[in-house]
Amino acid sequence: MPIPAKPGHPARHDYEYQRNGTANLFMIFAPLEGWRRVKVTDRHTAVDYAQVLKELSDTHFPDARKIVLVQDNLNTHKPASLYQAFPAAEARRLVERFEWHYTPKHGSWLDMAESELSVLSSQCLDRRIADKQTLIEEVDAWQHSRNKNHAKADWQFTTADARVKLKRLYPTI
Repeated sequence: MPIPAKPGHPARHDYEYQRNGTANLFMIFAPLEGWRRVKVTDRHTAVDYAQVLKELSDTHFPDARKIVLVQDNLNTHKPASLYQAFPAAEARRLVERFEWHYTPKHGSWLDMAESELSVLSSQCLDRRIADKQTLIEEVDAWQHSRNKNHAKADWQFTTADARVKLKRLYPTI
């Protein structure tokens, strides 16, 4: 809305922020394959997370014997989420498809999916996006481009580095 100009001063406009909603992004990243899948959801609930895992298992990696998950220690990132979303037999089938690993508390930087989310943020989400459908289309285009080029993680944190930086997490013998 315009603010009346005073003589000798340029006209000014008061910017009013209008929030058009929020969305959640689930990032699945297979760094050695240079493959990722970003799922846009309205919320980040246990049921939403369970649906993403089912899609990962049954759609993206149906022939894998075991799918290794490395993830944050969020309360929804647990096998119990599958039991909230599916009947017990289906939940059990899915739980057994995964090998569960968690980054240390305050160690999400060790999760390569977090690094890939950072790339997504800087390359695709560096501006306001008007609505959820546009967000889905933008994220899909970014994801398609990264997957087409098999963009992999340039992970330079070695086991030796981990033993120094994270020594309090390693058992002493």
